[in-house]
Amino acid sequence: MTAFTLADLDRIVRSRAAASPEDSYTAKLVSGGPARPAKKLGEEAVEAAIAAVQGDRAGLACEAADVLYHLLVLLAAGGVPLEDVMAELERRTAQGGLAEKASRRPA
Repeated sequence: MTAFTLADLDRIVRSRAAASPEDSYTAKLVSGGPARPAKKLGEEAVEAAIAAVQGDRAGLACEAADVLYHLLVLLAAGGVPLEDVMAELERRTAQGGLAEKASRRPA
């Protein structure tokens, strides 16, 4: 198992987002505002879902990596720290999933 974490990837994404768009794909995505990384996230999520439905484990792993990367880019573009997402996940997992979902206010 690897010691590489989501926090490690987040640090890399945020560092590369601060680079010049001519030198960094991440910076290029972020320079397009939240719409650009949001579009890429959606595309990668669909590709991950297709790989899952097809039973393509290796493809799913690759597409899931793309989803996580593009989600972190979107968070950076939106000014949302990964810590905020992790705090929300921690809050939600303090109780069972069905109870947590029932406790949410209707959207």
